[in-house]
Amino acid sequence: MAAAHSQYAELSRQISAVGAVKRSLARILPADCPGGSAAALTLLERHGEMRMSKLAELLAVDMSVTSRHVAHAAERGWIERLPDPADKRSRILRLTLSGRELLGELDRRVTDMFARTLDDWTDDEVGQLNALLGRLRSSFGDCRDRHEGRYEGRYESRHDDRHDTQDSYARTPLRQEK
Repeated sequence: MAAAHSQYAELSRQISAVGAVKRSLARILPADCPGGSAAALTLLERHGEMRMSKLAELLAVDMSVTSRHVAHAAERGWIERLPDPADKRSRILRLTLSGRELLGELDRRVTDMFARTLDDWTDDEVGQLNALLGRLRSSFGDCRDRHEGRYEGRYESRHDDRHDTQDSYARTPLRQEK
């Protein structure tokens, strides 16, 4: 049985308010590590070395945006760009020891922030939130797969979210299909 429409409206309001959480997370990043660079490093840690085109796909941003994030991280020694043995024109991106150390520090900062902020939550409540957020994320991944990037319903992103690493979406009516 599906939830009542009013529950979805409240969910929409609550998800919009998650921006405050994201802004708090962004404030704990080191000054020389913007969110896009942190996201690129995280994906390299999670998925291993890869071509820039794969990283752009995982980040869901344009190659030019990915290139800027990679250049920023490479200048600081967090990523190395190695020749691709299969295609000398391409580069393989690899996280360096310095990049792994930075990610360890970022993980500690984020974990400490959540521990301080949610100190009145029980382990069970945090576990429930983790499970529900994972399920929500999975549902949206399934939705994207089923509808090739366009969510079913009455709203779509106002701008092309492939160029935005901040995940900010504006609700605008879907164009009428003819």
